[in-house]
Amino acid sequence: QVQLVESGGGLVQAGGSLRLSCAASGRTFSWYAMGWFRQAPGKEREFVAQISRIGRSTYYPDSVKGRFTMSRDNAKNTVYLQMNSLKPEDTAVYYCAAGRLVVDIATPLSVDYWGQGTQVTVSS
Repeated sequence: QVQLVESGGGLVQAGGSLRLSCAASGRTFSWYAMGWFRQAPGKEREFVAQISRIGRSTYYPDSVKGRFTMSRDNAKNTVYLQMNSLKPEDTAVYYCAAGRLVVDIATPLSVDYWGQGTQVTVSS
């Protein structure tokens, strides 16, 4: 089992920045690729970013590319999502996920574990 706890969400004005953190405990953190997803009210959960097990590769969809940066610190069992130039459409609950890259870095990981989520609200 892996337990994931997100933090760092909050309310920010458009154009601002937030950094989300996800602390993992349980099984060996470096075994897992890690990802971030988000879900806005009334919408399906959306893939936001992912990073390979040792952090050598990352991938972002076009909706956040150039604005969001994901990183990991395997010594601290933590992943981060730095979000810059935030837009109102980035408003959502953000979820951390641990899993496996089953195809390549450009394909959303197969999720084994989810965090409980943290709310990000971007005001216009």
